[in-house]
Amino acid sequence: MLTIPCPWCGERDVHEFRSGGEAHLKRESRTDNLSDAEWADFLFLRANPKGEHAERWYHVHGCRRWFNAVRNTHTDTILAVYKPGEAKSEVSQ
Repeated sequence: MLTIPCPWCGERDVHEFRSGGEAHLKRESRTDNLSDAEWADFLFLRANPKGEHAERWYHVHGCRRWFNAVRNTHTDTILAVYKPGEAKSEVSQ
């Protein structure tokens, strides 16, 4: 069973959470200056690495807060979790 350690609630079953996609995306301040192709890239293209990846998660059936997690997409292992606004946790395997 996969569990995720919520920074506020502790270790919980994965079914209590929802994935929010890639973490640490920079929003464009002036989207009217983007071409259609650049805007489409911003909306739809995301990193999809095999290995370590920073993601956003929402604790739906718990504290109802967002947080970031570093997950190994190959092994589906949560390597680190940290609160929004904190720097990405460095993970050494």
